[in-house]
Amino acid sequence: MMTKMTFISAPQPASSPKRGLRALRPVSFALALTSIAILAGCANYQSVKPGMSTAEAIQKLGKPSTICTRDDGTQRLIWTMQPYGQYAWGTNTTKDGKVVEMEQLLTDAHFQVLATGQWTDKQLACEFGEPANKYGVAKGNEIVWAYRYKQEGVWASMMYVYMGAQGNLVNRFHPAPDPDTLGDGDRMR
Repeated sequence: MMTKMTFISAPQPASSPKRGLRALRPVSFALALTSIAILAGCANYQSVKPGMSTAEAIQKLGKPSTICTRDDGTQRLIWTMQPYGQYAWGTNTTKDGKVVEMEQLLTDAHFQVLATGQWTDKQLACEFGEPANKYGVAKGNEIVWAYRYKQEGVWASMMYVYMGAQGNLVNRFHPAPDPDTLGDGDRMR
């Protein structure tokens, strides 16, 4: 089936090849700056070292998107790029407020912790941060949390975590392709 495309404004031809190239320069510059910012953001997470104070980590990375205080008085800090990013970094703290270790949370290996024990919705949010989406599924009347991530470090995927009919206890999980990366680009959000 053919889709008719309608332009809001027709593209204007460049009067010369140089004029067309000059028009691309700001776009190229913006893309280069975005790439540098992304790379710099990754480097910032690596700059948080074990033993660093929580205050220093927050000064370097900004306010965490999730802070959980555990029964023993320690905290879990999570900086996430959800709903559209594919990464989340987290660390636990010691009782005296020191960072234990910064780790990438949205990986196949880390999602495997859900296969051990029983996980509540609060524990899930404290382990991985808030998901990209929360869905209600008619079949089985379940709540599903979806985390956007890179499956095997490569594939744009979603990890679907099923929380049962009450929406508070994990009963299964599985990866699938990220629906936003499928199709011909005409998908409506």
